Amino acid sequence: MGRMASSSSSALLLAAAAALLASLFLLARADDPYRFYTWNITFGDIYPLGVKQEGILINGQFPGPQIDAVTNDNIIVNVFNNLPVPFLLSWQGIQQRRSSWQDGVYGTNCPIPPGGNFTYNMQFKDQIGSYYYFPSLLFHKAAGGYGGIRVLSRPRIPVPFDPPAGDFTILAGDWFKLNHTDLKGILDSGNDLPFPDGLLINGQGWNGNRFTVDQGKTYRFRVSNVGIATSVNIRIQGHSLLLVEVEGSHSMQSTFTSIDIHLGQSYSFLVTADQPPADYSIIVSTRFTTPVLTTNAILHYSNANGAATIPPPPAPTVEIDFSLNQARSIRWNLTASGPRPNPQGSYHYGLVNTTRTIRLANSRATINGKLRYAVNSISFIPADTPLKVADFYNIPGVFTLGSMPDNPTGGGAYLQTSVMAANMREYVEVIFENAENFVQSWHIDGYAFWVVGMDGGQWTPASRQGYNLRDAIARYTLQVYPQSWTAIYMPLDNVGMWNVRSESWARQYLGQQFYLRVYSPANSWRDENPIPKNALLCGRASGRRTRPL
Repeated sequence: MGRMASSSSSALLLAAAAALLASLFLLARADDPYRFYTWNITFGDIYPLGVKQEGILINGQFPGPQIDAVTNDNIIVNVFNNLPVPFLLSWQGIQQRRSSWQDGVYGTNCPIPPGGNFTYNMQFKDQIGSYYYFPSLLFHKAAGGYGGIRVLSRPRIPVPFDPPAGDFTILAGDWFKLNHTDLKGILDSGNDLPFPDGLLINGQGWNGNRFTVDQGKTYRFRVSNVGIATSVNIRIQGHSLLLVEVEGSHSMQSTFTSIDIHLGQSYSFLVTADQPPADYSIIVSTRFTTPVLTTNAILHYSNANGAATIPPPPAPTVEIDFSLNQARSIRWNLTASGPRPNPQGSYHYGLVNTTRTIRLANSRATINGKLRYAVNSISFIPADTPLKVADFYNIPGVFTLGSMPDNPTGGGAYLQTSVMAANMREYVEVIFENAENFVQSWHIDGYAFWVVGMDGGQWTPASRQGYNLRDAIARYTLQVYPQSWTAIYMPLDNVGMWNVRSESWARQYLGQQFYLRVYSPANSWRDENPIPKNALLCGRASGRRTRPL
């Protein structure tokens, strides 16, 4: 009887402790505001390049509604899928601290079925800056469904520049006249995509947007490359671009005549309306392509009475050096206030010893007679059950932990549901190696990281001598130039199953991605939130309970 009583008391204590933790968790979030959104996802006719296409609309809009938030806000997005196919939204650069359950990619979430509903419950924890959302399933990213996310600093946190007179979002990127289903069919048949047909700014083609400014005032422009195939360059006729933020990090304030923005990346710059009143061209063009695609919007002075007479700014040269040198010049503002990565209790990221080196090499391959793309010779194939869900329920046979190696194998490419094993609080060095003749763009969900080095040629341990270990920018998307490498430092402080992917969407779709499983043996809510009660379950997890007793 004594043992039974002791057991019962222990169970009660455990239950009380769990209830206390849950209440503390809710109280911690209760202090931060909630912002609620209801989004209806539909197909609709759009004409961005003058040709009728089937686009993805959110509440009838293309692009979708912008999310405006403040650091630590709780964002509730209730999504109703009125498409005839499954659907998911992902949140580029939002770290989903302790909650990869909200990440919105197929490796972590079951799709929202046709006619179904899912509510994303996110906190923009310790983040500021410029982000965007997009549809991640199938080839929906080529159909629209994207929108901007703007996260402002808390009112009492000083920002390293005066409040701008206005805050504009530019979602720029390449576009195809073919419907997304046709593009997907091309890839499924084993072929590569054709060259894009044009560029869009906020869903519109040439002269489709006008940004009105008052002479003498300064404005903030947040620019994201939401395309699927090409890097772009942005410049404004007669005006300088003062860079102030890169993907959630305040940057040293450098002045540029134009800025390269690679796939998936976001930048903020200030523009002062210091020219004679007129209409000036905001020009976006593709980089490293033949031919060069160009589109424009209008910077309209409110007292203008005609177009500017000065010549438009020239496009950058096709040489890589311009872009590489510009990327190297972008530095972190170490004196700015605001949330920032903080590995092992120190802002001095370069003084923390790395515990592991990972080398990732992209490649193009033919497997079973079809075009594929690979990382370390593995071309990713989706499993029948989302990997995060399978991991939570310990469902065997869905993936093999450690199937993604830390180094290039040099062997022939093969198909695999590849997952890299990692442990909480590892501090890793990751080198992205690109032996191909095309610029690569990579994104890691759940994290920001420091881009400590990039250069041409083959990376070797001696390359570390050139690393920037003082003020490298912290960001969530990086580029790797042709025949070059890029190195990052990253603290693995966010438990979950995280997608590491190419931002070239054909490459991502055809296998240039994998998942990074960051594990903590503590199995504690301190490290990871419990599975959401409303989590959708599919595949081999169908019929399970989201909160098993």
